[in-house]
Amino acid sequence: MTRPVDRRPIVVGLDPEPGHRMALAWAADEAARRRLPLRLLHVEGVPTRGYRGREVPPSWEQWNEALHKAGRQVLEEAADFVAARHPQAEVDVLLAEGDPVWVLREQSRDAAAVVLGSRHLGRREAAFGSHSVALPVMAHTHCPLVVIPEPEHITQEPAYFVVGVDGSEHSATAVDWAFEEAALRGAELRALLVWEPGPIRIFDEYEPQQECRRLLSEIVAGSHARFPEVDLRHEVVLGHPVKVLTDASAHALGLVVGTRGRGGFAGLLLGSVSQGVLHHAACPVIAVPTPG
Repeated sequence: MTRPVDRRPIVVGLDPEPGHRMALAWAADEAARRRLPLRLLHVEGVPTRGYRGREVPPSWEQWNEALHKAGRQVLEEAADFVAARHPQAEVDVLLAEGDPVWVLREQSRDAAAVVLGSRHLGRREAAFGSHSVALPVMAHTHCPLVVIPEPEHITQEPAYFVVGVDGSEHSATAVDWAFEEAALRGAELRALLVWEPGPIRIFDEYEPQQECRRLLSEIVAGSHARFPEVDLRHEVVLGHPVKVLTDASAHALGLVVGTRGRGGFAGLLLGSVSQGVLHHAACPVIAVPTPG
């Protein structure tokens, strides 16, 4: 079972480097699965590699034309890539100017999802395309934001998704997306509620853990009823949310988290956790905002 089909596009922000195609491939495949249009987006900022080594044009007009030419080339190459992968795909292209974060946020207003690539550079630093934009976009996105790692990671069989649940009603949207993704791929779903005890450990943790299990069961029940074909496993895990979710999703098709949360009984504030997993997860991360 899937949601009624609408015509909001999957928007993919294009990396100017031709070797980085994972985000584009993921977005094209997702649009094909959902039977949605695909929008190829390139935001002009700095020249692509083909222009970086050349002499800087002497005038603004020539510089601007160089940027336009490079951007058009990026879009044309991406469109050719998608046409070869999905000949029946409905594709439009957009060459935009301005701040990439603002452009992507505005695109998210009418998109089914926004897809970006990620190249991990270090513990605290990651580049998304030619700009570090995923975190500020995630903070105010109006639709799910999907961040795809480069290079491709190794998945396991049977295929599975992981979703982080924080024990609050705000988890429901992320859980629903996770079920839908799993159903579209014929994959399993592992729903994890991470319990991170406070600095003072209580003697008897049985009752709190039982309460966590009850909350987890309640949160996933509605989505599972809508997607009964999905093989669901749910578990309460003790530990740090970012580490637990990152480890659990190491070989997953994707990790789904919320972009906002209020903590809940388990102390899993998905707003901060979603930022943490972007830096550490090896698989695609799908950050789903709470409606309204």
